[in-house]
Amino acid sequence: MTQDLENPRAPKPGELTFDSPKGRGKPRRHLADMTGAERREAVATLGLPAFRADQVSRHYFARLSDDASAWTDIPAALRDDLASALTPPLMTSVRELTTDAGTTRKQLWRLFDGALVESVLMRYPDRVTMCVSSQAGCGMNCPFCATGQAGLTRNLSTAEIVEQVVAGARELARGDVPGGPGRVSNVVFMGMGEPLANYKAVVAALHRLVDKGPEGLGMSARGITVSTVGLVPRMRELAAEGIPVTLALSLHAPDDELRNTLVPVNTRWDIQEVLDAAWEYARVTHRRVSIEYALIKDVNDQAWRADLLAKRLRNKLVHVNLIPLNPTPGSKWTASRRQDEREFVRRLEAGGIPVTVRDTRGREIDGACGQLAALDS
Repeated sequence: MTQDLENPRAPKPGELTFDSPKGRGKPRRHLADMTGAERREAVATLGLPAFRADQVSRHYFARLSDDASAWTDIPAALRDDLASALTPPLMTSVRELTTDAGTTRKQLWRLFDGALVESVLMRYPDRVTMCVSSQAGCGMNCPFCATGQAGLTRNLSTAEIVEQVVAGARELARGDVPGGPGRVSNVVFMGMGEPLANYKAVVAALHRLVDKGPEGLGMSARGITVSTVGLVPRMRELAAEGIPVTLALSLHAPDDELRNTLVPVNTRWDIQEVLDAAWEYARVTHRRVSIEYALIKDVNDQAWRADLLAKRLRNKLVHVNLIPLNPTPGSKWTASRRQDEREFVRRLEAGGIPVTVRDTRGREIDGACGQLAALDS
């Protein structure tokens, strides 16, 4: 696939692109980057039997242990070498912010090259959701999103993505999150970055999340959501992967004139092309597509746009998530008036479209949708 599919708009002078990352080199290869066979090969290069790779994988994925001294089923003399070969450190915690009595937790991570990313853990009475980043920054340039306005630094590796989930799982297992020990039940690729612009790493991360131990975490694909602004060729590829995750399409406007401004990639793949790819995804996977729509005061919240959106989505396997726009520094836009939000919902429902208004968890700590900017201050 060509480079410009991953970074579809032309970079401005001096702007970072996929060919000019801020950091140099690559993160060290981690077991989460590897298939089970590749892990066993890596162990064999150390002159050790293949089953040692499965032991370390179980410690990482099942026991959530990042302390080699606790791997008591492995001889003490081998633990450090195995840890170095299979579980090198990937991220350093810079800061954790909490709200909702500690049940919403935003973590700022520094990667090996100084790049910064954020993840958010949200504990609800019936589930725990991890919102993870797939890129440091984002190249999609959506003007209402803090991440998009920061520009793209680089793609994350598979292991850097997976480690965000595992780190949250460790917090839960240790009882650090109010509510007692628990487990991550849901993962949403709605943090920093456009997941389908980092396609290979994201798909490999999906395998690590759903594969049964010791290959991965053994999560249900039905608990995982991958968001996209509409990279049509990648959407079609994802449909063919055989991993029935939920696809979330960030639409934000039902007409091309406005969406060209709000989601600049629309100038490459227009609304009809994007929706056709979404319906193909639903047909292949039998999974309902989630339409994400940030309600912006006097921009995209008019009643006639609700009617047009309903017309475009009618009789499709779809659900609309309306998102009251979350505030970002310097933004000229704000959330819709409550009466306009209610009317938008009413018109979608009148058109037969299932709709909910998303919970704005994490807004107080800049951890809600569109707010992740990974600022080290």
